Amino acid sequence: MSDFRQEFLQFALDRGALRFGEFKLKSGRLSPYFFNTGLFNDGDALRRLSQFYAKAILSAGLEFDMLFGPAYKGIPLAAGVAIALAAAGVNKPFAFNRKEAKDHGEGGVIVGAPLAGQVLIVDDVISAGTSVRESVAIIQANGATPCGVAIAIDRMERGTGALSAVQEVEQANGIPVISIANLNDLLGYLGHSTEMARHRPAVLEYQRQYGI
Repeated sequence: MSDFRQEFLQFALDRGALRFGEFKLKSGRLSPYFFNTGLFNDGDALRRLSQFYAKAILSAGLEFDMLFGPAYKGIPLAAGVAIALAAAGVNKPFAFNRKEAKDHGEGGVIVGAPLAGQVLIVDDVISAGTSVRESVAIIQANGATPCGVAIAIDRMERGTGALSAVQEVEQANGIPVISIANLNDLLGYLGHSTEMARHRPAVLEYQRQYGI
């Protein structure tokens, strides 16, 4: 497991964004862990989270021209990741969308740089893939090309069929999904942490039932 992925999971745990217990998901499944990016909610947390996104994106080696953050959670993420990438020597423009079109001033639904070239979508997680579909449609409507999606964590569990939500997005849109960490990274982290090892059997059982 790459060091930054292990560091990210520890950071998420320290922030309370990663928790263990019993959590009922939208799918109705009872999960032994829960991840909430909404708890990265101060300046330092957003700075560090953005740095982890930047490391994951750069380590993936994906070619892209700009970032796009879908409203609403993707907005601060795209801005933060753009700053983190610039600090790493990769300066890219970014944009985000409004939920409703503005009918005065500059108008339209896109704020920031014009959508152009190869566009990397930055979001928190992928559950049903709705946000990605909407983002892809917006990017294509503006004459640009979606080239990938960056998310915080990939739960690697089946959706409605044999594929995971991430695999469904990749298959439906023909683009890769980059995650800072995934379920395998989490299991690796639990295996190396004496303090957290007690949670590993429950996560393994959940993977056995619902994993891809």
